[in-house]
Amino acid sequence: MFVIIVYDVGEKRVAKALKTCRKYLNWVQNSVLEGEISDVNLKKLRAEMEKLIDSEVDSVILYTWRTQKYSDREIIGLEKGGISNMI
Repeated sequence: MFVIIVYDVGEKRVAKALKTCRKYLNWVQNSVLEGEISDVNLKKLRAEMEKLIDSEVDSVILYTWRTQKYSDREIIGLEKGGISNMI
């Protein structure tokens, strides 16, 4: 499935949130990642983020599609992040 994750977490947790999400998805820009992910890995990502955040003040939003086929992406201005071809 195709996922976009957006998070707004406390300053002390930002680096950990990014590191956690980058294990599963591609960084797009500040606090936004996207990519194809399996159901199992999505459950793992969700569980890791639930442990990391403070649910009283932090927010994580997951947008999911069964396939990227039905989503469009338009960039206005500077493209940050992107898919890395580095091995």
